[in-house]
Amino acid sequence: MALSDRIRILLIKRGNISEAELARRLSVSPQNLNKKMKRDNFTEKDLKEIAAALDCTYEVTFTMNDTGEKI
Repeated sequence: MALSDRIRILLIKRGNISEAELARRLSVSPQNLNKKMKRDNFTEKDLKEIAAALDCTYEVTFTMNDTGEKI
């Protein structure tokens, strides 16, 4: 699933927050956020800021398929 789709799910689960409201919380223009959503082009910093704005924890992990170990 694309990151932009996951963000849209979070927006719904957090009370139907609009992309414009998320942009306001991030102090970016709605147009800028919309472009990132369309391109599905986010930096790790962007994702951490989005998580903070939506009261979530952003985690990046690699999980080894043979052992299930998370790195």
